[in-house]
Amino acid sequence: MRVDIFNFELPADRIANEPANPRDSAKLLHIMQNGLEDKTIRDLPSLLHAGDVLVFNDTKVIPARIYGKRGQASIEATLLKQLDLSTWKCLIKNARRLKIDDEIIFSDDFTAKVLKKDSDGPVTLQFNVAGADLFAALHLHGIMPLPPYIKRGKSGEETDKANYQTVYAKHEGAVAAPTAGLHFTKPLLKQIKDMGVQEEFLTLHVGGGTFLPVKVEDTDNHKMHAEYGIITPAVAKRLNQAKQEGRRIIPVGTTALRLIESATDENGVIHPFAEETSIFITPGYHFRFADALFTNFHLPQSTLFMLVCAFAGIDTMKKAYQHAIDAHYRFFSYGDACFIEKKSDSAL
Repeated sequence: MRVDIFNFELPADRIANEPANPRDSAKLLHIMQNGLEDKTIRDLPSLLHAGDVLVFNDTKVIPARIYGKRGQASIEATLLKQLDLSTWKCLIKNARRLKIDDEIIFSDDFTAKVLKKDSDGPVTLQFNVAGADLFAALHLHGIMPLPPYIKRGKSGEETDKANYQTVYAKHEGAVAAPTAGLHFTKPLLKQIKDMGVQEEFLTLHVGGGTFLPVKVEDTDNHKMHAEYGIITPAVAKRLNQAKQEGRRIIPVGTTALRLIESATDENGVIHPFAEETSIFITPGYHFRFADALFTNFHLPQSTLFMLVCAFAGIDTMKKAYQHAIDAHYRFFSYGDACFIEKKSDSAL
C-alpha cells in the first residue's frame, strides 16, 4: 500500500508544545462510522458502559536523554532500546565522530563505551552501571526524551517530568510515553471505575522507534521497530472472560492495542505475553480483540495513523482529522484525543 495515501496537510500551529492543564480539559473527538462528536476528556464516561474494559499501558518513561563528552567533543545521546541490563541502542547526534571503544563521560561515575555503530544510525553503548543503578544515574543526569516536534532547551523543563508521564505509570523502561494515557487524572479514573468500567494494565516499553518516519514508498517495505511487552496470565484470563461475555475491550493508546493484538491468536483468544512485538497494522488487518480505541492524533504518513485508518477506515479517519484541523484540535504527544469506534468486520 502506498505510504502517501496516509499523508495530510497539518498546520504547524496545530502541534501541541504543552499539554492541556488540567489533563482532562483536553478536547475529545468521538469518531463513529456515521459521524463525529466534539467533546472533552471529561465527557469520556458518557461514551463508556458498565462492563466495558479499559486497557492501560503502565510503562514508565525514563529520563533517557543524556549529555556527555568524548574528549572535548560534546555528545547528546537518547536511549532507544534496551539490549541487556547495561547495554542500550542509542540515537546520538553527530555519531560519525564516534569510533568503536570510544568512552563517553556523562559524569565522574557515569560513563559508557561504544560497542557498535549501525549503518542505519543507532549506536550501541555499554554503560558502566546496570539495571536499577543505570536508571538511578539517568534520573540524576538525564532529561525526559520528548519527541523532536516539542521544542525544549538543552536542559528541558522541570514540568515535563510529571507531564510526560501517566498518573498510573509503574514499570520503568519506556523512552517515549504512551501518550493517550496522559489525559487521565486520578479523579477521572475513579469516576470511570465507580460506574462499573473494568481497568486492566499491561506493559509495553515504548521505544524511540515510535518517532521514526516511514521512509519507504510502500508499506510492504517498511521495517517496524520492536518493543518489549508483558501481559500477565491473570490479565489475559480476565480479558478473555470479558470478551466471552460480550463486553467491549477498549485499549487506551496504540501501544496497548498493538500488544493486545500481538498476544491474540486466530481464534480471538489472548495469551500471556512476555517478548518483543514488531506488529505493523495497516488497512486490511483483521482486529481480533479490540472493539474501540482511545488515542491521540498522529503524524501524517506515520505507522500510527496507518493503524487508526485500519481500525476505522481511511476515509473515516481522513474526514475526522480534517475536522480536527479545522476545529483547532491539538495534535501529537501533548495534543488532544479521540475515541474511535471500530469499523465493523462486514464493512472491511
